[in-house]
Amino acid sequence: MELQILYAIQSLRTGLLDNIIVFITNFIGKNAEIWIALGIALLIFKKTRKIGLAVLLSYGLTWVICQDVIKDIICRPRPCHVDETIELLIKRPSSYSCPSTHSALAAAMAASVFYYNRKFGIAAIVVALIIGFSRMYLFVHFPTDVLLGYVVGTISGIIAGKVVDIIAKKINEKTDKII
Repeated sequence: MELQILYAIQSLRTGLLDNIIVFITNFIGKNAEIWIALGIALLIFKKTRKIGLAVLLSYGLTWVICQDVIKDIICRPRPCHVDETIELLIKRPSSYSCPSTHSALAAAMAASVFYYNRKFGIAAIVVALIIGFSRMYLFVHFPTDVLLGYVVGTISGIIAGKVVDIIAKKINEKTDKII
C-alpha cells in the first residue's frame, strides 16, 4: 500500500516540481543545518530567545532519537532500495528509512515555534508538511517514515518548550532576569 502511494506521488513529477523539491531537500541539508542556524538567530533577540533555545534543544533531542535510536531498531530499507527502478533526483541515501529525520527535524522546529508563537508556528507547520512530502516525492521515505518523523519531532518540540519554560522560570527566580 505504501509503495502504491509513492508510485502515485511519482506520477506528479515534472521538471519544475523536480527542481523545487531538490532545492528544498538541498536547502534543508543532510543534517538540517538550517534549523541550527534558525535556532541561533532566534537566540539573539530577547523576544525570541525561548523559541531559539527550544528549536536547538528539540533539534538535538530529535536527532538522537531518530538517528541513534529508532533507525537502528527498525532497520527499514528505503523505498529506493526496495525498488531501484525509480530514477532518483538526489544521491541514493545509505542509511535506514524509518523514521524520516528530515521530517522529524522540521516537525520539531515547527512544534517549538508553535509552542511559543501560533502565527509563525502555522507557517512552520506548512514548511514541515512540504518537507515530508518532498521526502516521499524523492522516493527516499515511505509515508509511515514521514508520519513517525512528525510524531517524534512534534513530541520533541513540545518537550523542548516545556524544558525551556522550566529553565527560564528557575533563572528568573534566581536572577530576576527574563530569558
